[in-house]
Amino acid sequence: MTKAEVVSQIADQTGINKSDVLIAVESFVNVIKSSMESGEDVFIRGFGSFVNKKRAKKVARNISKNTAIVIEAHFVPTFKPAKEFVDNVKKSKKLKA
Repeated sequence: MTKAEVVSQIADQTGINKSDVLIAVESFVNVIKSSMESGEDVFIRGFGSFVNKKRAKKVARNISKNTAIVIEAHFVPTFKPAKEFVDNVKKSKKLKA
C-alpha cells in the first residue's frame, strides 16, 4: 500500500478532504523522522515502537579484495510492532499463504 492509497482510504473513511489528510499523514511521518533523528524513540500504543537501535563496532570482510573493513558503531532506525498488532496479523484470514 502506498502513501496515496493510505490517504485515499483515510479520506473515504472520515469524509475529510484528501489534501487535508495528506498534510496530516506527511506531518505524522515528519514528526516521527525528526524525533528519531534527535535520538527520541516513538511509542504508539497498540501499533508499535519506532526505536533507534545501536549496532556495535565490527570487522567486515571484502571477499573480492581479501581485506578487512572496520564498521564503526552506529544507530539504525527500527520498528517493533506491538504484541496485539502482531497477534491480529497472525489471526487474519485475509492474508495469502
